Amino acid sequence: MSSDGAAGLTQFNLQTHFGGGEVYTAFLCRALAALGRPTRLVVHPRAAFWHRLDLPADTVIVPAGTAPWLTGPRGWLLGHGPLPTQLLADARRQGWLATAVAHMPVQGRDPRAFAGHDLVFAVSGWVLAGLQAAGLPAWPEPLYGVAESNRGGAGAAAIRRRSRYDWDRRKFRDRLFSWIEPAAELLRPHPGYDKRPGLTLGIVSRLTPIKQFPLLFERLAPVLARFPGVHLEIFGSGGYGSVRDLARALRPLAGRVRFWGHQANVAAVYRGIDYLMTGLPEKEALGLNVIEAQACGTPVLAPNAAPFTETVVDGATGFLYCDPRIDQGEDFGRLLGRLASVPRPDPRQAAGCMDRFSFAAFVERLKPVIRWADDALSEKRAAAPGRSP
Repeated sequence: MSSDGAAGLTQFNLQTHFGGGEVYTAFLCRALAALGRPTRLVVHPRAAFWHRLDLPADTVIVPAGTAPWLTGPRGWLLGHGPLPTQLLADARRQGWLATAVAHMPVQGRDPRAFAGHDLVFAVSGWVLAGLQAAGLPAWPEPLYGVAESNRGGAGAAAIRRRSRYDWDRRKFRDRLFSWIEPAAELLRPHPGYDKRPGLTLGIVSRLTPIKQFPLLFERLAPVLARFPGVHLEIFGSGGYGSVRDLARALRPLAGRVRFWGHQANVAAVYRGIDYLMTGLPEKEALGLNVIEAQACGTPVLAPNAAPFTETVVDGATGFLYCDPRIDQGEDFGRLLGRLASVPRPDPRQAAGCMDRFSFAAFVERLKPVIRWADDALSEKRAAAPGRSP
């Protein structure tokens, strides 16, 4: 515990790829700084993106493996995902407060990864319901994210075609292709983005298995093929298998699909499409891209299920449609037929719909969390008076 009685905080985010959990970590650090709580952020040594993010001056970035973490006064550990097993065991033995943010729903997964934590924080009501059903100690309210799309000075970056691949070097095939593909990429053209006439739907996301884009478009691509004025633009990258499977599912659309790769200036991307498309719902935790797009004035098309029912107000900030695994995309087809005749909603004009995703609202949600952490750590200290304070 720090000298003023407040719980000193060490966060752990050991991801090597940049995604929604890393965006969440960055604005959590800023919110903690706004509340006078500096944080030490332990990151993977190969994750080079942290220094490019807009982190507060009092956030100290430390590569994992360079220091012992449970030294000095006992404090508060917060994992982005479950804390490493040995660290969790040591923290419990030495009286540290061990908590985690659940960035993924436990529905359909083994929830025991979060067993042994003092408390787990959910990023949505959908994630919270899964934690509670599994009997895990969960904070009673979701810690929704923040609708911000600026990425530490990326606001002026041009939208140009880049590689569609984000190689997973744990796989031999990806490691091999990661040596070959960059050389081939140098020989390809890299045109700037231009919005084509007609209706433009966009994916703005890492192309990861949890999004289930191939499964989604196996149902929706034949429907989209019936609407020749509709185009699909894909902004994001993924491993070889994910990209291959998505491209295969989109074959019925032929030249109406373009892959643009990862883009830093996501605010400009959102403004350059008519509607954002999500993936399938049940493996999604919240969808920061959903709330970011709406904050930029871009409405969203999403299956009518949690967590999208928490982030999209049907008819006001976007449109919900029946999960195409239920009806083979017929409701989505009816929606496409309507979009040409209904006004395109501007989520920024939907009174109060986006308020919960503001930075100010996030700071307010953190205040009782910090009070709980201070009290919980004080109780641990009182229960073990012979240990270091």
